[in-house]
Amino acid sequence: MLEITVTSPEKTMALGRQLAPGLQPRDVILLDGDLGAGKTTFTKGLAAGLGIQRNVKSPTFTIIREYQGGRLPLYHMDVYRLEDGSGDELGLEEYFNGDGVNVIEWSQFIADELPSEYLRIVFKRDDAAGENQRTLTFEPHGAHFEALVRQVEANPDE
Repeated sequence: MLEITVTSPEKTMALGRQLAPGLQPRDVILLDGDLGAGKTTFTKGLAAGLGIQRNVKSPTFTIIREYQGGRLPLYHMDVYRLEDGSGDELGLEEYFNGDGVNVIEWSQFIADELPSEYLRIVFKRDDAAGENQRTLTFEPHGAHFEALVRQVEANPDE
């Protein structure tokens, strides 16, 4: 586990860009935490690090947004609206076994659908310390994700 404090949206995006080179097809990254804490901002950095040129927007109302044109496709999911557990109807397994990177916001709503190996990043707002201060906690599950987190830990300011 690794905790990093960021003080700006640019730092949040930089962490996403830093993680991108180590990602592989079928990787699953869970982004959980407070509303407005930087989950989509992080995903924008991740997309940029993959070489995706399109503007990344929150998939709140569409549930899944697909981004092509980079080193790997990016599948950005916001499953908040699946509180009733209807994730199996989305064909998530096809995404998880596909050719891209899967980024999932509000993963607790599809916990039963998730693979055994993933990287969970918890975003916590710290408004008392400053309007843009956030703590990101990286929780790797599996050797590949443990190595990615070690890479971020070794170079937190890139």
